[in-house]
Amino acid sequence: MKVDGGEVVKFLQDTLDALFNIMMENSDSDTFDTLVFDALVFIIGLIADRKFQHFNPVLETYIRKHFSATLAYTKLTKVLKNYVDHAEKLTDQLLKAMKALEYIFKFIVRSRVLFNQLYENKGESDFMESVRNLFTSFSIMMNSDAESTSMVKGAALKYVPTIVNDVKLVFDPKELSKLFSEFILKVPPGRLVKQKLYCMIDIVHSDLFTQHDCREILLPLMTDQLKFHLEQHEELEACCQLLSNILEVLYRSDVGPTQWHIQIIMEKLLRTVNRTVISLGRDSPLIGSFVASMTATLRQMDDYHYSHLINTFGKMRTDVVDFLMETFIMFKDLIGKNVYPTDWVIMNMMQNKVFLRAINQYAAVLNKKFLDQTNFELQLWNNYFHLAVAFLTQESLQLENFSSDKRAKIFQKYQDMRRQIGFEIRDMWYNLGPHKIKFIPEMVGPILEMTLVPEIELRKATIPIFFDMMQCEFHFTRSFQRFENEIITKLDHEVEGGRGDEQYKILFQKILLEHCRKHKYLAKSGENFVSLVVRLLERLLDYRTIMHDESKENRMSCTVNVLNFYKEIEREEMYIRYLYKLCDLHKECDNYTEAAYTLLLHAKLLKWSEEACAAHLTQRDGYQASTQGQLKDQLYQEIINYFDKGKMWEEAIILGKELAEQYENEMFDFEQLSALLRKQAQFYENIVKVIRPKPDYFAVGYYGLGFPSFLRNKMFIYRGKEYERREDFEARLLTQFPNAEKMKTTTAPSDELRLSSGQYIQCFTVKPILELPPKFQNKPVCEQIVSFYTINEVIKFQYSRPIRKGEKDPDNEFANMWIERTTYVTAYKLPGILRWFEVISVSAEEISPLENAMETMQLTNEKINNMVQRHLNDPNLPINPLSMLLNGIVDPAVMGGFANYEKAFFTEKYIQEHPEDQEKIDKLKDLIAWQIPYLAEGVRIHGEKVTEALRPFHERLEACFKQLKEKVEKQYGVKSLPPMSDERRGTRPRSMVRSFTMPSSQRPLSVASVTSLSSDNSPSRPGSDGFALEPLLPKKQHFKSQDKLDRDEPEKDRKEKKKEKRNSKHQEIFDKELKATDIPMQPTEAVILSETISPLRPQRPKSQVINVLGDKRLSVSPGPAVPQTTSTLPPPITPRVKLTFSMLSSSNLELNGTGYGETPPPLPIKSSMGDYGNLMENPELASPTTPPPPPLHQRHLPPPLPSKTPPPPPPKATRKQTSIDSGIVQ
Repeated sequence: MKVDGGEVVKFLQDTLDALFNIMMENSDSDTFDTLVFDALVFIIGLIADRKFQHFNPVLETYIRKHFSATLAYTKLTKVLKNYVDHAEKLTDQLLKAMKALEYIFKFIVRSRVLFNQLYENKGESDFMESVRNLFTSFSIMMNSDAESTSMVKGAALKYVPTIVNDVKLVFDPKELSKLFSEFILKVPPGRLVKQKLYCMIDIVHSDLFTQHDCREILLPLMTDQLKFHLEQHEELEACCQLLSNILEVLYRSDVGPTQWHIQIIMEKLLRTVNRTVISLGRDSPLIGSFVASMTATLRQMDDYHYSHLINTFGKMRTDVVDFLMETFIMFKDLIGKNVYPTDWVIMNMMQNKVFLRAINQYAAVLNKKFLDQTNFELQLWNNYFHLAVAFLTQESLQLENFSSDKRAKIFQKYQDMRRQIGFEIRDMWYNLGPHKIKFIPEMVGPILEMTLVPEIELRKATIPIFFDMMQCEFHFTRSFQRFENEIITKLDHEVEGGRGDEQYKILFQKILLEHCRKHKYLAKSGENFVSLVVRLLERLLDYRTIMHDESKENRMSCTVNVLNFYKEIEREEMYIRYLYKLCDLHKECDNYTEAAYTLLLHAKLLKWSEEACAAHLTQRDGYQASTQGQLKDQLYQEIINYFDKGKMWEEAIILGKELAEQYENEMFDFEQLSALLRKQAQFYENIVKVIRPKPDYFAVGYYGLGFPSFLRNKMFIYRGKEYERREDFEARLLTQFPNAEKMKTTTAPSDELRLSSGQYIQCFTVKPILELPPKFQNKPVCEQIVSFYTINEVIKFQYSRPIRKGEKDPDNEFANMWIERTTYVTAYKLPGILRWFEVISVSAEEISPLENAMETMQLTNEKINNMVQRHLNDPNLPINPLSMLLNGIVDPAVMGGFANYEKAFFTEKYIQEHPEDQEKIDKLKDLIAWQIPYLAEGVRIHGEKVTEALRPFHERLEACFKQLKEKVEKQYGVKSLPPMSDERRGTRPRSMVRSFTMPSSQRPLSVASVTSLSSDNSPSRPGSDGFALEPLLPKKQHFKSQDKLDRDEPEKDRKEKKKEKRNSKHQEIFDKELKATDIPMQPTEAVILSETISPLRPQRPKSQVINVLGDKRLSVSPGPAVPQTTSTLPPPITPRVKLTFSMLSSSNLELNGTGYGETPPPLPIKSSMGDYGNLMENPELASPTTPPPPPLHQRHLPPPLPSKTPPPPPPKATRKQTSIDSGIVQ
């Protein structure tokens, strides 16, 4: 073997001929046999080397065409057997021989074939025996325990299968199969497992395994080996590969009959493979292969196999149950967590097809063996139903999710398997008979999930199961409460998860109503149930539709709709679940007040007790509470924190008191109590010292069928955000509904518009009506305390617009101008769990011109008194607002006084035509007379505080007031205010009030202009707080009703020009008066006294300047309304004596939308000119010097009017304007 390999292969044929010549020439002697054998092994080894691999065809050709040693097989076999017999000693030589075994046997077989050709099978028995002896030697070697032969044994397992295809040409294949079986069986247990399995894999790949009779010998051996190693979890990869290869051969059509062989695999391996699949994790790289093997096994099983499989368990009923349980659980797990990627469509569909057939086969077993009363297996049936539903609802079968082409191809090849299994489930359910009650309510959820699959025929077939469940439960319990509760709970989860649609709702309603109405006892209750589910479905479908909507407001609305429904039907668990969904939405929007009210609904469900918390009460991980009392404590702490962030300190105090009671008298937790009381003290201080921004309220109507059902053709009252103007609010609405059209009228829409397919939004500002808590009535209360209730805890809102009755009076158009006041009532008080609520009732009333005048005069008097009161409370207040207020009233050159009232109502003609108004006219005169003492006190204070620079202005003010006083006292009598002590005067300077806002001053107000601050002040209508009206001026535009508010831009431009012209004239009059007195005008004073239309800073919206208090006003009388007599008049006010007043049930504490005289909150940073565009129409806020409001004290004013007050007086003819903004008629 010392010759160079290249030289050998170069002369390969010659070399081989020489070797075999040596062997044949010494046929009677074995002297050279071993040497020739070793040389042959060396040559075969050379060719096996990578370097000489290309000589392999040369060797093959030599054996097939040139080899001619007919007796070589005996010598080669003999030498090989000798090596095997002495494996322990000749390990190296044997190992080399094993590697060359394939070609050695090619020489042996070719030699035997040539010999047979020459001698016609002579020596057949000797040859057969020699082969048997050789395999016996192999088997003996495999069975030995010698460690030195381990490598040789492994080589034998690797290379022996390579001889199969050649040996079977000259040896009986069946006997060869037996020899191989013995060879495999001799491998020691636990050793060379992997090599043994791969040896069997090679045998399967050989021609031997394709022969039916050989398979019958080899297959039992292989299945036994597989079963053993699978159960031991040994070499799972090799086991799976062997099984896959066996199944692949058996699936071929050219390998003869396979039914019995499939049966062997089924009997021995199916359950073992199932358990292996169950035991493997989803992250195992082998799981897909084992599932494929299991699927292939099931695929090749026919009806006979399934029947035989069950029969193999004999009479051991528990074994059948265990097998079916394992199979159902495994199938369900594989369906729920598919081991193949979703884009392996063919593989997944093939698996589904096989599983479907298996499920149906096993269902037949259930019907046959486990349905009668004695053998019924509840859990087995339950597992079947859950498996079948899981199969039907799996993602890979939802054809509607695929493209049309893909869907068509799948349907053509596999049909819609959902329908097949669905019909089977229906039949299985009806087969249960009296056992159905055992599956209620547990099976309600799975059946519901099945019916929600969007396949109409499947739905029609399976929805009736619900009625069968209702009927079944009713038969046993005389109700179907458990079924109803379960379907409501499950329906919520299913719809939220994306299942269900409008078609399902219609089909559900139609099918169940048809069945219920035919039933004698379920007709009514069944119909109520169907109606309940349909209503729930509507809300849940709406909720799901907007769940991912950008508009959090819509999401909040739908959430509230759902939680209110659950509250209505007393489903506490679901109710709380949606409460927290709503709370989370509010926190995302920084709606802390609404978040607090939402959590409070949960807290109200709890008791201050040691009762254990049910699981559904603690749905948030953040709450660590074992009792209801502990959970309620934690909720209250969080709610108080939210109320604090929302500046709702009054509400926080109420909860704090309840919590303090528990700490003090029940828990005795004084440390917590002290901390809580300190926090409450801070809340009290905040109430009186911190000025809170006051939001506007807006009425919004959504008309047209284009809106979602929860908005469609409904009106809502919205609570605006801080500093939010109507224009900004409208822009926000239209952003949510970009296709919506803004309505230009405030009248109710027509039926045609409501039923149209479009979207129409109506939006205008409304005024909240104060409902003062009883504890504050008839008591002196600080304005800061009461102002909270002007915009909080309100449920009624008003909107006013002018209407004309009768003929137009060119001299005094005000005489026949009426006010239409509409009152809206919401479903709940605002603020609440939402920033808006639906309007549930609307009412309207008309205010006569005379009543409006009475309201206006009373309001004017209160405004003067409030201003005086503030200056008495805080001497440091600037005088400028008082200057403008007094000048606007006493100077007839500004607004013309109340002459319009006299022209309209005090004439003989009017009194003769309206004798029923005599009492109201007297009261109006009385109110005019009462204005004088209030003005007198204001002028007195003005004189004390006026600067030298404004002394001429004050002197003119006094002169004008003197003329006015003489006229009024002459015509309407003398009134005086009583002297009051200082005992109730507040000692805290108003300058200590902390404000989050920037101050602004007010424009000069005349008697007429003050009417703009309220549209209603009639104590005879408690809570009648409507939209504020500006002076109703005798300009043509003035008579246009509010439903003509929105005009095109050219008309708006004309209005602006007229307004500028009017104000410029007003400015000239004011300036002339100042110049006439030679007042040195400093820049700041000029700004203060000027009525310029341009604000010095961005002003608050006009909707925040109007009165939002309604009739709950500061009364003009210390007691009830009484007829005017001199004996009831209060005494005059003495100088320097502070005016006081009492809070009556009809008291009104503020005259504009920001709280009378309060420093308005600061505006947010201006981002564009559009932010303040509408402020140009509001000249009432022009100076940054208005201080915070004073506390309220008792005052004595004239008696309140028991009837509606008259409208404001018309202005002079030179002052003609109608300015409309935010739905407010001016």
